Amino acid sequence: MSDEHKSDSVKQKAAPPVRRQATRRKFIRSVVLGIGVIGIALSGYLPVRLRASQRLRPPGALEEHDFLSSCIKCGQCVQVCPVLAIKLEDADSGFGIGTPYIDTRAQACDFSCDAGQCILACPTGALTYDKPDFLDHRKGMDLAHKPILKAKENDPEPTLNLHERMGVARLSRPETCLAVQGKGFSGQARGPAFNGKMRYIKVDRWKPIRIREHPYERELCDLCVTECPIKDAIRMEEIAAPDGRKQYMPVVLEQCIGCGVCEMICPVEPTAIVVDARREWKV
Repeated sequence: MSDEHKSDSVKQKAAPPVRRQATRRKFIRSVVLGIGVIGIALSGYLPVRLRASQRLRPPGALEEHDFLSSCIKCGQCVQVCPVLAIKLEDADSGFGIGTPYIDTRAQACDFSCDAGQCILACPTGALTYDKPDFLDHRKGMDLAHKPILKAKENDPEPTLNLHERMGVARLSRPETCLAVQGKGFSGQARGPAFNGKMRYIKVDRWKPIRIREHPYERELCDLCVTECPIKDAIRMEEIAAPDGRKQYMPVVLEQCIGCGVCEMICPVEPTAIVVDARREWKV
């Protein structure tokens, strides 16, 4: 056999491994591309899935999946909030980026607007007074009756047009609660550096002021009760200590809408009372 024929024979024998390598590289590229696409998708989905139960949405928000589908992230609710309680989600929120939420410890919703201006400003119904019948409706989110706003108690129409709660407050650390310890409180509720605002009717019904500008003097700390904007949402109850002494404990009631004022105003750190976002009322 000539040298030329021998060379052609070697090339023919070498061709199949080359094709196999090319096929293998193409397969690997396809796998890597597929993983990348899935990874990008999950980067948006997982943060929403993992944090859906942790974010407190503004008043009147739909169930989380309906809310995320309806909210166009326009920021109108942020613009109208008189205490700037509503913030927008950052990039680490996945698909939820740009959607409104409330961090109650930093700034709660105290309904200084009297009517839920964020709901009125929402153009899509992601925040609504009346949820459509065809959307999900969880038992336990309903309020027994429309909440009475303490600031409007003497008005002809003292109620807020809300039918569902935002969440429910919970005494998460009773051992740190000043009332449970039988202690009072004197001074600025959250210290001189705290920027949170709240409406004080005796100061100005329409102009919220910084909490640090309104010091307290209480023989028994009851700020979570007295500063709650909703009537009959929380009360202080007397309890018996193991040694027979009188103690007091804040007790959350069914009319709690989860606005978060109790969490914001609590003077101990970490706070003794918290709001569980989107939590149903359970007896």
